[in-house]
Amino acid sequence: MSDATLHATDQNPDDFAVQIADQVESFLVAVTEVAKGDEPESAVPFLLLEVSQLLLAGGRLGAHEDIVPDERYEPDTGPDADVDELRENLARLLDPIDVYSEVFDPYEPRKAPVPARISDDLTDVITDLRHGMAHYRAGRTTEALWWWQFSYFSNWGSTASATLRALQSVLAHVRLNQPLAELDGLDTDQGMGDDTLEFEAGRVMAEEIAGPLGLDPAK
Repeated sequence: MSDATLHATDQNPDDFAVQIADQVESFLVAVTEVAKGDEPESAVPFLLLEVSQLLLAGGRLGAHEDIVPDERYEPDTGPDADVDELRENLARLLDPIDVYSEVFDPYEPRKAPVPARISDDLTDVITDLRHGMAHYRAGRTTEALWWWQFSYFSNWGSTASATLRALQSVLAHVRLNQPLAELDGLDTDQGMGDDTLEFEAGRVMAEEIAGPLGLDPAK
C-alpha cells in the first residue's frame, strides 16, 4: 500500500485502523524531522507533543478488545530499517538531557531505577511502529493492528510512557526554573551493578525532588 493509498480520500476517517495508522505515521514523520536538528530549541516540547499524541493511539489500542490476526503465523515484512543514524542524531540533539532514570515496572517489588536514554527509547518505539506500518501498507490491516496492540503492551507503550515522563520533567524544570541535578556519570553505557544503579538513580531523584521542596537530601 503506497503513501497515497494510506491517505486515500475514499477511506472512512472514522475507521479505527485508519485513525491509528495516521497517528502512527504522524509520529514517525515528526520524530524523523526533529532528529534533523533544524530547530533544536523546540525539540523537547515538540517531542513531548508527539509522544503524547502517540500514547493516545496506544491507549485506544490498549482499551480495544484483543485483536486476532488473520493468519496463524506473522507474514514476513523483510528486515527492519536501520535506525542507528536516527538514534545518533537524537542523542546529539538531546545531549545533555538524553540520559534519565526510570523504574521499569512500578508493580514489581523492590525494583531499582535504571538508566535509560530518550534517544534509545524513541528509536525503539519507531522500530516497533514501522514494523506494523509495513503490514498496513501491504494491505494487512488486521495484522498491523494486532502488531501495534501486542507491541504496545510488550514494549513501546511502556517505553513511550517513560519517555513522556522524562520529556515532561525536563520542561517542568525549565518552566518552573528548577535546575536539573547533574547525573554524575549515570549512563546506560556503563556496566554498573544493581546496587550502584540503585544508589546513583536514587540519589539523583532525591536531589531533584528535595531541592525544590526545601528539604535536605539524605547524605
